[in-house]
Amino acid sequence: MHEDPEFVRAREAALRFLAYRPRSEAEVRRRLRERFPTPVVDEVIRRLRKQRLLDDAAFASQWRRSREQHRPKAQGMVRQELRRMGVSPEVADGALEGFDDAATAYRAGQRVARRLAARADGQDSDFRQRIVAHLRRRGFGYTLASQTAARLWEELTDPLHRDKDAEENEQQAPDVKAEGPDRPAD
Repeated sequence: MHEDPEFVRAREAALRFLAYRPRSEAEVRRRLRERFPTPVVDEVIRRLRKQRLLDDAAFASQWRRSREQHRPKAQGMVRQELRRMGVSPEVADGALEGFDDAATAYRAGQRVARRLAARADGQDSDFRQRIVAHLRRRGFGYTLASQTAARLWEELTDPLHRDKDAEENEQQAPDVKAEGPDRPAD
């Protein structure tokens, strides 16, 4: 069977675009529309979905896991990123179900705390301010950021606490309730 050359070029362009990282359907569609007519783009998208190379639910779940592990951000910021990439609100909400802002804030704070610990010189306020600012830039509410900073400072300055909880801290979030009025808007 002979395929339309324009379709073949569009499919190859889509596959190259997908080779860099997983993409949402909307991202692929936007990219292809820059160079190809809508009917060709629609057919490429249909076939990529059929081959399971485009799946917004799988993409959103993968994006969430990546954010939690590599560049931790608050749930609201991850939701905004997914929406900017064209993922529907329902799919984004499904992917973010069970997201734990407290555990994610703790992981994000640990990374900065390690760097700051060497320069802390016993200065609790500078350490906490920097951790709070770091977490706030990643979308965490002030209350959660402050509580996380306090916990990290305590762990750094209390050798008994540090030794006792060293392994637990990797798996456990701070004991913090969901945030109230200062929680970032979605």
